[in-house]
Amino acid sequence: MPRVFIKTYGCQMNERDSEQVARMFVEGGYTLTGEEQEADAILVNTCSVRDQAEQKALGKMGMMGKHRERRSHVVYGFMGCMAQSRGEELFDRVPHLDVVVGTQKYHRVFSYVDDILRKRMEGRMDEPSMSLEGNAVEEEGAHTTSPDRKVVDTGVEEGSQNTIRDHVAANKRPSAFVSIMQGCNMRCSFCIVPDTRGGERGRPISDIVKEVERLAFQGTKEVTLLGQIVNLYGRTEFKRVNGKSPFVQLLEAVHEVEGIERIRFTSPHPIGYRDDLVEAFTYLPKLCSHIHFPMQSGSDRILKAMRRPYRNEKFIAICEKMKAARADLAITTDIIVGFPTETDEDFQDTVECMKRLQFDNSFIFRYSKRKDTPAAEMEGQLPETVKEERNQELLRIQGEIAIRKNAELIGTCQEILCTGPSKT
Repeated sequence: MPRVFIKTYGCQMNERDSEQVARMFVEGGYTLTGEEQEADAILVNTCSVRDQAEQKALGKMGMMGKHRERRSHVVYGFMGCMAQSRGEELFDRVPHLDVVVGTQKYHRVFSYVDDILRKRMEGRMDEPSMSLEGNAVEEEGAHTTSPDRKVVDTGVEEGSQNTIRDHVAANKRPSAFVSIMQGCNMRCSFCIVPDTRGGERGRPISDIVKEVERLAFQGTKEVTLLGQIVNLYGRTEFKRVNGKSPFVQLLEAVHEVEGIERIRFTSPHPIGYRDDLVEAFTYLPKLCSHIHFPMQSGSDRILKAMRRPYRNEKFIAICEKMKAARADLAITTDIIVGFPTETDEDFQDTVECMKRLQFDNSFIFRYSKRKDTPAAEMEGQLPETVKEERNQELLRIQGEIAIRKNAELIGTCQEILCTGPSKT
């Protein structure tokens, strides 16, 4: 059987998308392998949120090209956000690359790769060294290619949000990601996601519940609902019912699934984080006592420059409401330091907000220019030394908060979910 190796960079949504791709290859007769040197197809699912993520993906794909020296039939492919944003130019960066597939075409990756691989194998069947016995099935309507043709597909496809629904079968997998929507309409000035993922598109509640039911039947105990701005799920497609947003309706429906004991979601946005969602934490006990709630900055001036349409007091008010609704709630956040024009005063606003809210954890990032975003063209770009100084200062503050919060747990009894050996 042919073997496929998939490397994933970036967020939980990328992990979920990679799992969908893996499922298609398994159904097509492939074996998943964790050893790239054994693979007949090598895929990298990419992230474009920061330049570092793109450079990692390019570097990894460049190094893996050496496997073609020993196995000339190997098919190489990029998929995901960097593939969407860069398209054909990736063939110039990585000469051995065969396939570039964007974020709305994950469901077509298998047919493109399998078609190229089978044609390459057919041309080598008379070689004594060949031992691969491929039995991959060509999908109806699959793109037909020559063994040496480059394939790029970054087009828009209606309904693509409904194609991320299957999981690789696993016995009693304790936790699973469930994609409930794709895309984003917010257009933050630093973010490339609306260009790489498209506009907001939600799946029907009934389809999502069926996916969760299948997971529960397989032994899954915890699901994490995924969306670029998850609490805005369905706002343009589905109606509010009894004052409840489509997202709260979805939470209630998933809460009813027998066998599911824990529900998480990521990531919400202050816009759309209304009282019905706050209240849900008072009557849906399966909701975990944790939200990841990106603040980005504690400065109203910087939030405006970021095109984040709220003031910091609104963010603080939501956090305080959530703490009132669920006293043991843990709040984690994302913060960007060194955004263009950020002054010492702006940075101090962020410091003061961190100290006031006492986040349980903070993911702190130095601002990274992204091509074709408004922030990349702003005047007042800060030097990397300033970004790093501010990054280290926030890490120090967060470390002190974490030590104190962790010390408070000593001697207490906490419920946990064992998901497997640590990856580190």
